[in-house]
Amino acid sequence: MQNTIPARSEADPRFTWATTDLFASDEAWRAELTRVRGMLDELKGYEGRLCESAATLLGYLRLYDDLMRDGDRLMSYAFRKSDEDTRNAVYQELSAQSRNFLVDLDKASAFSTPELLAVSDERFENFFREEEGLEHYRLALTRVRRKKDHTLSAECEALLAAAGQLSQAPDEIFSMLNDADMTYPDAVDSEGKKHPVTHGTFIPLMMSPDRTLRESAFRSLYGVYGQYRNTSAAVLTSQMQQLQFFANARRYPSALHAALDHTEVPVEIYHNLIQAVHDNFPAMHRYVRLRKKLLGVDKLHYYDLYTPIVADEDMKVTFEEGKELARKALAPMGENYLKILNEGFDNRWLDVYENKGKRSGAYSAGVYGVHPFVLLNYTDTLDDVFTLVHEMGHALHSYLSNHTQSVTYAGYVIFVAEVASTCNEALLMQYLLGQTKEPRRRAYLINHFLEQFRTTLYRQTMFAEFELWCSEQIRKGEALTAEALCAKYADLNRQYYGEDIEPDPEIALEWARIPHFYYNFYVYQYATGFASAIALSQRILREGKPAVDDYIRFLSGGCSTDPVSLLRGAGVDISTPAPISSALKMFDQLIGEMEELTAK
Repeated sequence: MQNTIPARSEADPRFTWATTDLFASDEAWRAELTRVRGMLDELKGYEGRLCESAATLLGYLRLYDDLMRDGDRLMSYAFRKSDEDTRNAVYQELSAQSRNFLVDLDKASAFSTPELLAVSDERFENFFREEEGLEHYRLALTRVRRKKDHTLSAECEALLAAAGQLSQAPDEIFSMLNDADMTYPDAVDSEGKKHPVTHGTFIPLMMSPDRTLRESAFRSLYGVYGQYRNTSAAVLTSQMQQLQFFANARRYPSALHAALDHTEVPVEIYHNLIQAVHDNFPAMHRYVRLRKKLLGVDKLHYYDLYTPIVADEDMKVTFEEGKELARKALAPMGENYLKILNEGFDNRWLDVYENKGKRSGAYSAGVYGVHPFVLLNYTDTLDDVFTLVHEMGHALHSYLSNHTQSVTYAGYVIFVAEVASTCNEALLMQYLLGQTKEPRRRAYLINHFLEQFRTTLYRQTMFAEFELWCSEQIRKGEALTAEALCAKYADLNRQYYGEDIEPDPEIALEWARIPHFYYNFYVYQYATGFASAIALSQRILREGKPAVDDYIRFLSGGCSTDPVSLLRGAGVDISTPAPISSALKMFDQLIGEMEELTAK
């Protein structure tokens, strides 16, 4: 770990990602953008004649694939360079140009769906007989045609494509309000020392052993959100209204149906998740009681939920040690998986350490025809090792899909994305627990695992339930006032966390700071992905090679079939509540072990 934060120019190249694998220089990037922009006119040239022959249709589809691949590569370079130093105006501009290209690509291709839908079933089938190369696109074309009832005329599709930029306004306003405009008073600890409160520091402050500091940070943050409660309600209302507008325009019964249909996920899965978690509220309430007991407080508050209930042993793990831990923990995945993992470690897929201006957090971004890129901000903690295996899970998912599938079917949907990353985290946790017999150390690890269940399965499901309620209020024509939003959110917290936690009024405002409510029914997938990953990791450890083979096929599947079928092939049927219930049974068992370990 570095003692000081260097400028990007001072970063050790060994620990930076190799963006030259995308483009040798900015000049090469600009030349490629000019080239692909010139191809948009060629794409538009198919308008009105897309289905005049099978050969014409094949030519269009191949050209579109090429443009999507090249556009993704352009965007990846611009975004990776911008994330190296977010203050760099050059790469801000390149990022904007790449976004504009993809919008223009959407506009240029807006005619295709209506024209494809206008073809009769008989003629559509004749196309496959006339042109052998079209067979490759059968699934992609079938997916388009199954949305016939939700597709408008070419003119209306072009209009909706153009309106797509406007639909981003609520998210952009939220981001500006939340990330740029809001500032928070300093928190004060038990010794009177001040601590800055930001989005980056808030959760670390909530994890502090100093309860005075936790409470102060909690009141500081939510005090500001309280000042903007009506503005926040208006922005969230706008988000739900625009989703309902597009759902209505495309003749879906609800915004939920519209969002899940896009990824071929039945809406029953969303409702099953909520119901399964409701059925397992007692386990969460048991955990809250245990937390209250181990913290030794008369009253448990919401600002007590993140601080460890077992003292942090301050385990330091260097990046080299973290990589070795990852190799050992992921060994059950087999030699080929480890070979690709090491390829990433050895060939600069990762941008490891913080530098001035670097984007915070962590992510993995796959690029067809190149390799994934992984952003970290590694600080030598055990949490950083979990982040490392998480993001490499995404990276290998992208690598295997990109190397197995054509560009047409390589891109997997978000519903399965979190499975690959969380499965790696579960394998790391199981490895660490298997290596640890010392009670205190084991309790520390179990505490970490329990928090994953709380924050991913329960908390994200609560978010999903709140998002659904907001959407339904708009669909029914009800107003989303700040008062109504706060009342609903407070009620959900009471249901999920039980009666052993104080009803702090500030928590009713938490909805105002959650960015996931602007992601269009995205957040539930963290919970389903976590449950699926727990099930898959258990099967891999229990059955070995047969389970690994199934799992690798899942990782290699891209979008070659629907996500539920992909998971079923790996051994998890997420169309039923069973994986959710099974994961929550493990949660309850872990609480039992934690109670035993801390009984003395």
